[in-house]
Amino acid sequence: MPELPEVETVKRTLSSLVVGKTIQKVTVSLPRIIRRPDDIQEFADKLAGTTITSVERRGKFLKLFAAPYVLVSHLRMEGKYRVTESAEPVEKHVHVIFHFTDGTDLRYKDVRQFGTMDLFMDGEEWKEAPLGKLGPEPLGDTFTLKWFRTQLSKKSTKIKPLLLNQHFLVGLGNIYVDESLHKAKIHPERLANSLLESEVSSLYEAIRQTLQTAIDAGGSSVRSYVNGQGEMGYFQLQIKVYGRKNEPCYSCGNPISRIIVGGRGTHICNTCQHE
Repeated sequence: MPELPEVETVKRTLSSLVVGKTIQKVTVSLPRIIRRPDDIQEFADKLAGTTITSVERRGKFLKLFAAPYVLVSHLRMEGKYRVTESAEPVEKHVHVIFHFTDGTDLRYKDVRQFGTMDLFMDGEEWKEAPLGKLGPEPLGDTFTLKWFRTQLSKKSTKIKPLLLNQHFLVGLGNIYVDESLHKAKIHPERLANSLLESEVSSLYEAIRQTLQTAIDAGGSSVRSYVNGQGEMGYFQLQIKVYGRKNEPCYSCGNPISRIIVGGRGTHICNTCQHE
């Protein structure tokens, strides 16, 4: 599933490609992608004639503003947006097409069909799911070391599942939690309230540095992620533990292990991240 760096990269790419374009019509071939409104024709009718004014991100969600509406989109496992010429043949698994008046399309392709779109009046999206109860942005001003230390001291859950909880902190998934914990030398099964002040500081910095480095690299194309121009990200070339089972740790040389934590496959170095 695309995490914060991948969604941020898609946001930036789409901002450069679709802002200022006017939607002529919308074609939906898989109705269940659209969760709100229930009526697909209503969804298409509301967006027809609107102009995309900006593209933003909240956690792992994209927000496309087309006054007076905002489209909240979650890519889930394999959702992809791509801008093409309208005359280009439509690929298999393209489920939603935003046709622009300039002869281009914004096409949403989703092989697994898990992605979602919710259309709100601008400003109403904060009042309910999926954005209503999300945690702070790890690269935002509200995610401070003081806040992080205070919140961790209240939690007796294992640190990895806590970091994956989008109501606690948004944007982190398996890749970046594994990478951040390794960078901070913290075992993923440590209880959050057991971390020392120095460990909390290290983890705080590791999360922010890992995410920013991944954004600078365009995200991680470890499976099928591409941005809005069909281009891969390159953070996977800098990954230290994720997906590297039995390969040597870059820090100590001992093999990377794969364990299950909170039901999720987890990659660690047992030497660098001892319990």
